[in-house]
Amino acid sequence: MIDLSQKDLEQLEKKGISKEKVFSQIETFKEGIPFVKLAKAAVASDGILRFSVAEQTDLVQYFEDSRGRLELLKFVPASGAASRMFKAMFNFLDVYDSSKETLSEYIDRTGDKAVKQFTEEMSSLPFYELIMDRITGKAASKDEEAYLFVKEMLVEDGLNYGFYPKGLLPFHKYSSGGSTPFEEHLKEAALYAKTDGKANLHFTISEQHDEMFKKEHSKVSPKVSDATDTEFRISYSNQKPSTDTIAVDMENKPFKNSDGSILFRPGGHGALIENLNDQDADVVFIKNIDNVVVDENLKTVANSKKMLAGVLLKAQSKAFEYAKALDANTISSKQIGEIKAFLEKELNVRFAENYGQIGFEEQRSTLRDKINRPIRVCGMVKNEGEPGGGPFWIKDTEGNVSLQIIESAQIDMGNEQQAATLKNSTHFNPVDLICGVRNHKGEKYNLLDFVDPKQGFITGKTQEGKELKALELPGLWNGAMAFWNTIFVEVPLVTFNPVKTVNDLLKATHQA
Repeated sequence: MIDLSQKDLEQLEKKGISKEKVFSQIETFKEGIPFVKLAKAAVASDGILRFSVAEQTDLVQYFEDSRGRLELLKFVPASGAASRMFKAMFNFLDVYDSSKETLSEYIDRTGDKAVKQFTEEMSSLPFYELIMDRITGKAASKDEEAYLFVKEMLVEDGLNYGFYPKGLLPFHKYSSGGSTPFEEHLKEAALYAKTDGKANLHFTISEQHDEMFKKEHSKVSPKVSDATDTEFRISYSNQKPSTDTIAVDMENKPFKNSDGSILFRPGGHGALIENLNDQDADVVFIKNIDNVVVDENLKTVANSKKMLAGVLLKAQSKAFEYAKALDANTISSKQIGEIKAFLEKELNVRFAENYGQIGFEEQRSTLRDKINRPIRVCGMVKNEGEPGGGPFWIKDTEGNVSLQIIESAQIDMGNEQQAATLKNSTHFNPVDLICGVRNHKGEKYNLLDFVDPKQGFITGKTQEGKELKALELPGLWNGAMAFWNTIFVEVPLVTFNPVKTVNDLLKATHQA
């Protein structure tokens, strides 16, 4: 057992972290986190639903017919800073000197494809004119102008975009001016997350960006409100300090900072299951802040979301009916069989091999446990070579099979069979989720009851020149939702437009 000093205990209390949680995390470091065992890739005929145009229209209509009596919420993880988006450009600022070599010499010497594309196509960026106005007449050559453009974009006494949260950068340029992802999410919400003229949105943001978001909110909300005839009810939260995870040294002892305090690190996007758990609605739409579309694709995206919500509501309506029947004492063995078939066929639930050998009451108890869970419907796009997690059937240590979204870091790439299963994957996860978080009585589930702590990540880091191990919590749509009932549905590729690097803004899908 690790000894914690009085100072350590005071630090824990201040962060809202229990001793038990710290000891449990240290045990996780000692035991290690095993790789996930892939049983097979989820594909269109096995684990992923694919609907015809007529079926999609019916599902959209089913949602439209129901939405008037539903509480809807759009939940947007938006705490990402833009610094990673500009990584190649920061590097360019550090190493390029226009007085010593031309830009083409630099690109030939370094093979820097990102800078080549950026400098050749930067006139297509939504903030091109803004920066050019600020640097006009300051450069002696085109090459120096490119350098000054990048500098003005990133440095603190310029536009300082490297410090911005992604959600507040200009992503699209319309004739009326630039538009941020924050504004684009409001436009989307007006189309599919609105009831009685009101749309609820919740953004999880970094504390340092609180004021910036509120400023953008007061600027764009009235404008989008007028254009879409929608009253926006927007709330915010920060990642909780209590979700930070302890770092340990190479002997699995708490890593101490130079001032003697324990080093805690943010637990990754999986920490947001706590923020999601604090929300309550009949249907929750989840989508990342940087995945937005230009106006001409809004309708397609909205219809895709409504279709997924239709799938959720249909499945939920049956699940609620069966959950009520399981609560009643009058259920027959024929109904028990019907419920099991529904769970397997519609909610992708798999049962232990000995299910057929257990008694009636035990079967009923098993079915109650399996059906009384939150439901998530996840859009999946065809794999076009983008990095990211994907849909798989996995087998846990007890032999239980379930449908999950798995990241490549969770897979043992040294195992040929597992690597081959990954290669068989036809779809990947664009983070497009529609969640049902209430039970048949209308009570909200405690989402923390459905997390698989064994799906986190241990990574190696350094701090002040010393090696340490860090723990990342199970990802929000990975292990944090591992014990939900899961439905995967193919959605159009246009619904996936993430901006991971600044050059992604040059893609045709981000040109208005």
